[in-house]
Amino acid sequence: MKLAFVFPGQGSQSVGMMSGFSDSAEVKQTFAEASEVLGEDLWAMAENGPGETLALTTNTQPLMLVAGIAVLRAWQAADGRPPDVVAGHSLGEYSALVAAESLTLADAVSFVRFRAQCMQEAVPPGTGAMAAILGLDENAVRAACAEASTADEIAEAANLNTPEQVVVAGHKAAVERAVEAAKSKGAKRAMLLQMSVPSHCALMRPASERLQTRLNALAIQTPKVPVIHNADVSASSDAHAVRDALSRQLYRPVRWMETVRSFVDSGVTHIVECGPGKVLSGLNRRMASDVTSLALTDANSLQEALSAVKQ
Repeated sequence: MKLAFVFPGQGSQSVGMMSGFSDSAEVKQTFAEASEVLGEDLWAMAENGPGETLALTTNTQPLMLVAGIAVLRAWQAADGRPPDVVAGHSLGEYSALVAAESLTLADAVSFVRFRAQCMQEAVPPGTGAMAAILGLDENAVRAACAEASTADEIAEAANLNTPEQVVVAGHKAAVERAVEAAKSKGAKRAMLLQMSVPSHCALMRPASERLQTRLNALAIQTPKVPVIHNADVSASSDAHAVRDALSRQLYRPVRWMETVRSFVDSGVTHIVECGPGKVLSGLNRRMASDVTSLALTDANSLQEALSAVKQ
């Protein structure tokens, strides 16, 4: 048996997303620790919303980070088997680094709040956009983006989620043109997403540059288990390499399907998703049908996953 733990990013948040763990002392304590760092009640925000508040990038990023680690700690408290490898989708990479004891929770939650601010301020409101393209392979999506881009407006592949699900990001007008180009190439669906920040494309380079000084000062330890990075699908063994991967992550695509393939190739038998929702589990099942995918969405699913792993 070999376990991979994965952590979701933005898009999996919802009002009441942690209510299934409301009786968990470990979950509540994790939220309390993070709330003290940021000076606001993150548990109340997660439970009560409103949805518009949760959707703000500066709130979503720390909330999702804390949620993933809270669920991991609940697993650990129940004597769950530790992971052999970890990864996170976009923002979830920071949760993965905390899980690998490369970052402390306090440092990570403070850092991702600043990261979110840099991302939000890098592109004026209404300028950027993201869109999901379904039923079209990566090469065809990249071709659609190339057709849609101009000297002044870009559209790029941002999340390579599955062989038939790619998210694009860039200037809103270019992304809209990419959507139409994708439809003309046979996409089953192509639609804009409710995202205020065009993540993982060249528009995030200014945010990466602004983040660099803070990133250089971030206390990073050698991960105790391999952390597969979004930017290059590799596991770094030293702090400098981790910083470099996190810097590039902002403006490079999330290579999720390659990440899942790396799990399969290394002999992973179970992929455990820590955090709200089942987005990653859904993606993983499409690409790794022989691997058991488990989503820890509440106390009951956690107990079921513990039993499945023990068996």
